[in-house]
Amino acid sequence: MSEAPEHYCPRCGVAYEPTQEYCLECGTRLPVNRGVVGVLAQSWQRRFAWYPGDWIWPVLLFFVLTALATATALAARSERNASRPIIATNDSIPVGPGATQGVVPVTSSPATLPVPTNQPTITTGPLPAAPGSPSTGAATTPAPPANPNALATWPANKSGYTVVLESLPVANGRAAAVARARKAKSNGIRDAGVLVSSQYSSLHGGYYVVFAGIYGSASEAAAAVPNAHAHGFPDAFERQITH
Repeated sequence: MSEAPEHYCPRCGVAYEPTQEYCLECGTRLPVNRGVVGVLAQSWQRRFAWYPGDWIWPVLLFFVLTALATATALAARSERNASRPIIATNDSIPVGPGATQGVVPVTSSPATLPVPTNQPTITTGPLPAAPGSPSTGAATTPAPPANPNALATWPANKSGYTVVLESLPVANGRAAAVARARKAKSNGIRDAGVLVSSQYSSLHGGYYVVFAGIYGSASEAAAAVPNAHAHGFPDAFERQITH
């Protein structure tokens, strides 16, 4: 007498041998014993008529791992919060020996603290100034004076107008252009400086340009040209400066 089959196809219900991989009736891949997944699949089929497929096991494993990770994170957070020190804030101070129990609040303005009889009076207030120091006011550091010999610099990425005093070839060196700009300042021309012409599209390249002033319009620059003529630069002229 043959034994009753123990395994049935989860789709069509036809019995199959433990070594079969596919159902001979409907072609469904059978949950044969293939390691842990196979053992779990067979256990499922012994208890339930419907088997969803082997995909159910990694999904269940994912949910279990997620639950464990969440529980671990919550436990660590609770432990971290419990280990934090409790900082008590209180605006009062205890009175010295002999005082009654309790604390006395401290005020920001000078005041006399109430103390029991036969106790010295405690006052709060600003400390006296040290000998030889100013009684009031905070020490301030004076700003250093501006260097009268400093040359003007053209602001970065700015377009405008200026008075060109002289243009010296780059071959002559920057020192020569700086010397002429300092000469202009000593003659009474304010805001004299040096430009490198190759850095500006409105100027011909290859020159150090000695300029005076930074103006927002051509008329303002033109009005300053006579002053440059009168202070030793007869060839000065108004010019636009653009990047």
